[in-house]
Amino acid sequence: MLTVNNINVFYGSVQALWDVSFEVKQGEIVTLVGSNGAGKTTSIKTISGLLSPQSGSITLNGERLDKAPAHKIVDMGIAQVPEGRRLWAGMSVRDTLELGTYLPRARADKAKNIEWVLSLFPRLKERLSQAADTMSGGEQQMLAISRALLSKPKLLMLDEPSLGLAPVIVENVFDVIRQINQQGMTILLVEQNVNHALNLSTRAYVLETGHVVKSGNSVDLMNDPQVKSAYLGL
Repeated sequence: MLTVNNINVFYGSVQALWDVSFEVKQGEIVTLVGSNGAGKTTSIKTISGLLSPQSGSITLNGERLDKAPAHKIVDMGIAQVPEGRRLWAGMSVRDTLELGTYLPRARADKAKNIEWVLSLFPRLKERLSQAADTMSGGEQQMLAISRALLSKPKLLMLDEPSLGLAPVIVENVFDVIRQINQQGMTILLVEQNVNHALNLSTRAYVLETGHVVKSGNSVDLMNDPQVKSAYLGL
C-alpha cells in the first residue's frame, strides 16, 4: 500500500533522514521504533506532506505522494494523529468530531461513523459538549484518534499515541488500535515504547540517527539481542 523509497529529508541545511526506505502492506500494523531524534516523526511528517524529501519517492497504491500538498494527501487516504494531539483548545468534542468528517467520502455516512468512533471510545460520548482542552490527556488522545478515523483513511498514522498517558489509558488506546486494525484499517505507528509497539505490530523498522538499521518481523526483532539491549532494557 505505502512505499517509501530512499528519501533524504533536511531541516534547512541539516539532514534528518538518509536514504530511508520502508513499506506498509494493506492490513498490517507497521511500527517505526527508535530513540528520540532517530527520525521517526520526520518520516511520517514527510509522508503527510508537511515536509518534502530532497530526493527519493513515496507512493500510496502506486500513486506518487511526495510532490503533493498535504491537503491532497489527506484526500488520497492518509490521516495522521500527530504527537501531542494538536486539538483546537476551545472546540467542543462534538465539533472536533464533525471536523473530522469534512471530506466528501466521510460526509456520506457522517452520523454512522461518529457513532462508530463513540463506540470505540465511550468516554467521549459523555463529553460531547466539553471543550477539548478541559479533558484529560488520555481523553484528548481518544479524540485525536477519532478525528483522524472520521476522515475514512486508507492508512492511519499515529505518532507517539502513548506519550504522557497513564499506563491504564495506554492499554486502552493500544487495545483500540488493535481493534480497528482487526476491522481492516492499515496502520503505521511511531512509538517510543518499543515493547508495546513490537507486541502490537506485524513488522517493524528500527531507526537510528536518520538511518534504517534493522527491519523485520516484530517477534523476531523482540528477540534480537541488539534491540533487547538498546530498547527493551534487557
